[in-house]
Amino acid sequence: MAYPPARVPTQQVVSYLRKGFTFSDNGSVLVLGTIPAGALIIKPMSGVMVTTVFNAGSTNVLDIGTTADDDLFGTDLALGTAAFVPLDEAIGGYAVAADTTLTATPALSGTAATTGAGEIVICYVADLDG
Repeated sequence: MAYPPARVPTQQVVSYLRKGFTFSDNGSVLVLGTIPAGALIIKPMSGVMVTTVFNAGSTNVLDIGTTADDDLFGTDLALGTAAFVPLDEAIGGYAVAADTTLTATPALSGTAATTGAGEIVICYVADLDG
């Protein structure tokens, strides 16, 4: 599958990827987009905004990562409360060495969900001075 190229702004601004999803996306790998080499992900501003609570019987979580590591940035982010849930992984850095495609995977289990919606947001700053 061909992914869209990384968006590289021409000015020093905060850029973002945004992707909506619902309970019907359970188990799907959602492609958020590609961030450019050298980009720095702003962890406190990145995560998932749960706008409608997910109501599966046992598990309502979301992983955010890359095509190579699906939970590199966020592991089992809780979708059971309407709130912003920031990325939670303590990795060595949030700068990417190469153009990097980000993904998210909702995992809902138990009684089938009948509600749930959210917006995944990844904020980043491109490396324009390097």
